[in-house]
Amino acid sequence: MVQKVSEVVGSSKAGFAKAAENAVTVAARTVRNIRWFRVSELEGSVKDGKIAEYHATVKIYFDLEGTE
Repeated sequence: MVQKVSEVVGSSKAGFAKAAENAVTVAARTVRNIRWFRVSELEGSVKDGKIAEYHATVKIYFDLEGTE
C-alpha cells in the first residue's frame, strides 16, 4: 500500500477541534480513501482583543488507488 499526504487548513469560530473536523470533512468531499489525519499546527485570529477564529493545519493521509 502507498499513501499520499495532503495538507489542508480548517477554520471555525467554535474551537480547534471543530476547525480540524471541518478540514477533514471538506477534504473528504474530493479525496477518496482517507485513512487518518494529524493536526500539525494550531493558530487563530484575533479581533478587538478577542479570539475571532481558530485554525487547524491538518495532514490528511489517504491510500493511492491501485497500490494495495
